[in-house]
Amino acid sequence: MAQKWQNMVFGFTLKNMNKLLTPRTKKNNAMPKILPKIALGFFLTAILSVGANPWPGAGLAYGDAAKFFEVNGIKVDITAKSASQARDLALDEGVNKSFRALMERLTLNAYHDRLPNLNRRQIVDLIQDFEVAEEKTSSVRYIASLNYRYRAQSIRDLLDGSKIPFAETESKPVVVLAVYQAAGALLLWDDPNPWRAAWEKRPGEVRGLVPTVLPKGDLADMRTIGAEQAIEGDTQRLAEVANKYDAGDVVVVHGILRTDSYAGLPELEVYMTRFGFALQEHTVVKSFSANPGEDLESLFLRAAMQLTVQIEDNWKQDNLIKFAEPAILQIIVPVSGISDWIKVRDRLNGVAIIKKSEVTLISRRAVNVNINYIGDAEQLALSLDQADLVLWDEAGNWYMGMRKDGM
Repeated sequence: MAQKWQNMVFGFTLKNMNKLLTPRTKKNNAMPKILPKIALGFFLTAILSVGANPWPGAGLAYGDAAKFFEVNGIKVDITAKSASQARDLALDEGVNKSFRALMERLTLNAYHDRLPNLNRRQIVDLIQDFEVAEEKTSSVRYIASLNYRYRAQSIRDLLDGSKIPFAETESKPVVVLAVYQAAGALLLWDDPNPWRAAWEKRPGEVRGLVPTVLPKGDLADMRTIGAEQAIEGDTQRLAEVANKYDAGDVVVVHGILRTDSYAGLPELEVYMTRFGFALQEHTVVKSFSANPGEDLESLFLRAAMQLTVQIEDNWKQDNLIKFAEPAILQIIVPVSGISDWIKVRDRLNGVAIIKKSEVTLISRRAVNVNINYIGDAEQLALSLDQADLVLWDEAGNWYMGMRKDGM
């Protein structure tokens, strides 16, 4: 179905649309099975040759980083005079919504009011392809879920030219522990916990750079950590929670319900702390006062959504790309065999700030690689850490390898 709508979108004919968008289908994404086998056999011969340098300056492109420029699950629901008119209006809306979602994903909240204001044709020029994931139609209504893939370098150039700082490094998932305090009671796993419920109800149509995970609250979670241990920052127990959910860090959001003495309305005071390795531990304190007529459920949901934006902003702030500082870093990857290098190479796929990697030397014990990246060395190290890769300096040389337990 994606192919059909691809031919008709925006009222262009297929001939004209070919220059604008390339249809994405399972067939297009498929790779011939024989090619990886040939490449693997050639590489195996190369890596086992002592002192061999079969690919001097050969480039390895890591295209998976472009996934951060994919916007999936854009919902449209339009009613018009006819099905075709509803479809055209819905597709227009999908383009605008996807572009706005991508811009907000990559940039700080403070810049959202000055994001580039492009017309439909200008946005289409930035789109690589799109697909209709789900759709329903009637004689006057069109409902769909749309996925878009944008041209990564075009988006970078647009933001850089607009003087808007942005980040594109995705954090490892973070576990959110919502501790609620009211009338002297301290709740984490207890039911009801309206503060935890608010975090569960957050709308999540489009993902950001910091995926958040809410624990199941099962018996294992209850045995691992309690409310007091969470707000006190019990390092060992927090690490156990992170490991259970394959997360990098844990964010503790301690919400305290009070009453605004001046207005007499409920007020939620929140202490939010991110514990872990990715960012330096720090606490943000924010207060949210209820509006007249606003109930506690709405107040808590509003607070949870704003704090989610804060979590995103804290991460982006430490990962803003500095285009004025392009660099090349020569790195040695110690290996004991081809499998070691393949593991490192595969994890490099998702490191967004790496533009290109060039293998300069292959031996039995190491692979020498030139990393072309944007930003600075600290940002590179943090980005690699999200892929479980460690970068370290030893005797004047830079080394990189897989993260080991305890590192």
